[in-house]
Parts: sequence; structure tokens; C-alpha cells
Amino acid sequence: MTVLMDVAELQERRAAGLRTVLLDVRWALGDPDGRAHYAAGHIPGAVFVDLETELAGHGEPRDGRHPLPAEPDFAETVRRWGLRTGDTVVAYDDAGAAAAARAWWLLGYAGIDNVHLLDGGLAAWRAARLPLAQGEETAEPGDAVVHYGARATVDTEGAARWPGILLDARAGERYRGETEPVDPRAGHIPGAVSAPTAGNLAQDATFLPAEELRARFAALGVREGSEVAVYCGSGVTAAHEIAALEIAGFPAALYPGSWSAWSNRPERPVETGAGGDRVEP
Repeated sequence: MTVLMDVAELQERRAAGLRTVLLDVRWALGDPDGRAHYAAGHIPGAVFVDLETELAGHGEPRDGRHPLPAEPDFAETVRRWGLRTGDTVVAYDDAGAAAAARAWWLLGYAGIDNVHLLDGGLAAWRAARLPLAQGEETAEPGDAVVHYGARATVDTEGAARWPGILLDARAGERYRGETEPVDPRAGHIPGAVSAPTAGNLAQDATFLPAEELRARFAALGVREGSEVAVYCGSGVTAAHEIAALEIAGFPAALYPGSWSAWSNRPERPVETGAGGDRVEP
């Protein structure tokens, strides 16, 4: 399944009257005003997706800051978004797909096909001088069926014993332990390789071409047949890394609890410094 859809393809679908469910996932760490940003201007027809309440559940600190929502809860959510069986879904945000990728990954994990990220997101839509809508939009309830498990995941023990390549998708300074703005301990999972998600994007916030992404991950040790798992701070931007890996032709598993779960477990060791940080070309 193609990960990306560009603005021209989306416009062609709309012009042809092809049913397309648009999800606006406006969210960023430290910015609680996603819904207000959506109301101020969004792609016409898009429904707002609240990452904190719809793409995440709630648990103990040891579960991480954004544990996966319970399957029945997510089933209700996707139907509220208006998803019907067989629909094509396009998710976007205004941050290079850093948040939208969580919706893309979770829908895929739930067994829903035909899910895409809008390449370049809202910035690409604006650059094409296309209209925006204001206010809140709702959809007629859908009938989509949710069954978790269609994508690979690992838990904390699995991440500790991961036999292949474990990628850390956070910024390099967080990986090295130079700063930690939200979680209780600084550093990274021992043996993990630093691979910040910013390296997946071109300057215009579109994903790099597949061959460039493939070269990027190859430089980090990923090969055909490699077992790859990814984590970040709380399992959000790690989904972005999995999308980039998939574009490059590499499957990968997600550690949903990520650093927020690991660092809340005092029994788990922590590394700081460059460690497995490899210089990318």
C-alpha cells in the first residue's frame, strides 16, 4: 500500500467525486490548541482528530504517555470519524506528518487499508493556493471494523531483547541525554541507534524520495531482511519513522510505550552520550 498521497492526487479524487475521509491531526508537544488551529483553517471536509483522547489511551506512567487506545474505544472513534468499510483515508497535520503518522499507523494496526499521509500536509495545500474551511465539521457515523494486530509491535521486554536494529526517532540531544523536557530520565535504550525523524523530510516538509530514505537507513545499518523496531518519546513520532521506513521498503515494529515507558521503569538501564549514534551521509 502506498504510504503517501500528494495534493494533486487528493484534488483529482475530490474532483472525480471519489469518497475520501480526511483526518486533521493537528497536535504538537506543548501545544494544546490543535482544535483551535483546525477551526481557524482546515482542508474542506476534514474532521478533527484529537491525538490525546482519540489516538491514545490512559494508563500508569510505566505504560508511557500515549499508550494505544483500547480496541473497542478506537472502533467507536473511527466510526465517529465517518469511516466505512473500504474507504480511502488521508491524514495530515501542519508539522511534516509528525502527528498524522500516528493516525496512519494506528489505522493500519487496526486492519484498515487504504490509509495515506498527505505529503507536505497543510503547508502543501496552502502552497497550492487551495481553499480552507473554518469551524468544526462532523461526519455521518461509519461502519468500519477494527481488529488490532495488523502491524508489528514490541513491548518493553521486547525492546530490551530486540535482536535487530532499534532506532530512536527523537532529536539527537534527547537521545544523547543532553536534555529531557518531559520524561523522568534522560538518555536512550542501550544499543539503540539515533535516527531523528527530521532526517526523513525535505525542506518543504515532504518526505524524501524512497531511494534517499533507503540510503539514509542503510547508513544506520538497516539492510534487506533486517529486524527493525522504532521508539521515540511516547510512540507518536516513531510512527513517522515507520512510515519513512515503509516508503524505503523496510518493515518495522513500533514500541508504543517508547522512552516515556522505559524511563519510568527504574529497573531498566539507560545509556547517555553518542553510543550507537552513527553519522549519516
